[in-house]
Amino acid sequence: MGTLVYKVATDVNELEQVHSLNYETFVEEIPQHDVNEQRVLVDRFHDENTYMIAKEGQQVVGMIAVRSRRPFSLDAKLGHLDAYLPEGARPCEIRLLSIRKEWRSTQVFYRLCEQLLAYCLEKGFTIALISGTVRQLKLYKRIGFEPFADLVGTEEALYQPMYLTKESFERSTKAFERLMIRKQKESYSLLPGPVQLDPAVVKAFSQTPISHRSTEFRAQLGEVKKLLCDRTHARFASIAVGTGTLANDLIAAQLSLKEGKGLILSNGEFGERLMDHAARFDLNVDWVPEDWNVPFDMKKVSEKLADDPSITWLWTVHCETSTGYVTDLKELISVCNSFNVDVCLDACSSVGVVETDYSDVLFASTVSGKGFGSYPGLALVLHREEIKQHTGLPRYLDLGMYSGKETPYTHSSNLVSALRTALNLDSATDYDVRAAWKGGGLAVLGDDTYSHGIVTAQLPSTISSRAFGDRCKQKGVLISYESEYLLKRNWIQAAVMGSHQEKGLKQAIEVTVKVFRELAGSVEMESVHEVYSREEEQAHF
Repeated sequence: MGTLVYKVATDVNELEQVHSLNYETFVEEIPQHDVNEQRVLVDRFHDENTYMIAKEGQQVVGMIAVRSRRPFSLDAKLGHLDAYLPEGARPCEIRLLSIRKEWRSTQVFYRLCEQLLAYCLEKGFTIALISGTVRQLKLYKRIGFEPFADLVGTEEALYQPMYLTKESFERSTKAFERLMIRKQKESYSLLPGPVQLDPAVVKAFSQTPISHRSTEFRAQLGEVKKLLCDRTHARFASIAVGTGTLANDLIAAQLSLKEGKGLILSNGEFGERLMDHAARFDLNVDWVPEDWNVPFDMKKVSEKLADDPSITWLWTVHCETSTGYVTDLKELISVCNSFNVDVCLDACSSVGVVETDYSDVLFASTVSGKGFGSYPGLALVLHREEIKQHTGLPRYLDLGMYSGKETPYTHSSNLVSALRTALNLDSATDYDVRAAWKGGGLAVLGDDTYSHGIVTAQLPSTISSRAFGDRCKQKGVLISYESEYLLKRNWIQAAVMGSHQEKGLKQAIEVTVKVFRELAGSVEMESVHEVYSREEEQAHF
C-alpha cells in the first residue's frame, strides 16, 4: 500500500470500480441487494451522484457520494425540510460510504469528508445533509456535523437529521489537528527511525550550530569517529550528511574500483536493495537470493565461491530490517576468508543493536538514527583500510574525500553533537519484546538468533496491519507497518532502538498486545461501516 490520492471519480475505470465496490459492500457484506453474476451494483441515483474516491495507485479503496437533486430522504421524513435550514441555504445529500477492509479504522473517512466539503464549496453548496444514527452521534459531531430537528425513524432505528457546514468542519479540523499534535508529542516510538530519543541527545541537538570548518567541530567529528571505531572494532570511520542509502552508495562506489567480481546475498527487502545499488554502478556481480526470512546456506555460499575464483568481495545485510534476521557474521567471515574474499555489510540496523566486530569487514554502512539512538541525517561508513581520493568517482560519493583532516563539505554540527552524546550513553534494556509478543499470541518471525531490536510479526488475514498500526498510533504507540513491503505481507514490527527504559517499553508493548487481542477477539474489525447501522442506515445514505 502506498500514498492515497483523493479525487472526484471521472474516468470509466474509476466508475467501474465504484460499482464493484458498491456491490462488495452492499450485496456481499451488507446484503441489501440481490446477487448478480457480474458482481456490479449500479446505484439507482448513479446519474445524479458525484463520487469522491480515495485511490491507491489505480485501485479505488474508498468512496462517498453526493447528490443535489431534490427530494432528499429528509424531505419525506420532515415534510418541511427548508424550514430548518438557514435562509438561502443550498443543500446537498451525502450517501453511499464504502471503504475497503484494509483501509478501515484509518483516516480515510475523515479525508473523504474533507474532499467532499471542498467539492461542495466549489459547486456552491452551503450545507451537506445526512440522517445520522443516534448510536454514532459522537463520531458525527467530531467530524463537524450539527443536529437539527427532532429524531426521525422508528424506535428500532432512530436517526438524527444533521448537517455539515464549512464553518463547523473547519472547527472540527482545528480540533483534529490539535489532537494529532498532542498525540504525536505523547507517542512512544517503536520505529526503526525516528527512534526514541534520550533528553540529553535532544539537548545536544538544540545547541547553536557551529561552522564545519572550525577547530571545535573538527574535534567533535574526530571524537565521534573514534567512538564509532571503539564500538565496532573498525579501524576507520567516515561521516557524511545523508542516509543509509548514501552510505551504501559510497560503498558501491568503492566496490566499482575493485578488481574481480562480487557476490550479493539477500533474503529480504534490504538485501534486494543492494542489488539495485550494484546495478546502478554497473558492478560485475552475481546474486544468491533466498526467499524472504530464509536463513543463508553457508554451504551454498562456499560452493559458489569455490566454483568462481574471480569473486573477490561479498556484500550482504548484517541485520535484515524487513524481518529481523541476523547473519552469522563469524561464520560468513570464516567462509570468505577461506577464499580470500572481502566481506562488506549493510549494517544500518545492526550497529548499536547486536554484537558487532567489524575488524575483518572491508566496508560497513550504518546511520546515526537507528541503533545509536540519535537523529537521522548522518551516513556512516566503517572501513578496514584507509581510503584515498579517486577522481573517477563523483565528489560526494568518493569515500576518500572524507578521510582528510579537513571536512570536505558542509556538515551539521547539531547532528554530530547529538550523535556524540548518544554514543556516550548506555540505553540498553533487557526487556524481551519477542517473548512478550509471543506470549501475547502474535506469530513472531524467527527465533532468539534474530535481532532483539527488530521484532516482526505476521498478522492473521482477519486483521489488517494498517488497521492494527493505526489503532496503536491512536493509543500513542508508534510501530512499523506503513512500509510497502510490510503492508504487502500484513506484517508489523516493533523496533527497540534508541533510548528505552524498561517500564515505558513494557507499557508500550502491552498496548500493542491489547490491540491485537481486541482485534483478534472481534468477529469483524471495527470499521467505518459501523458508523452506519447496517441495513437501516443505508436507506438514508
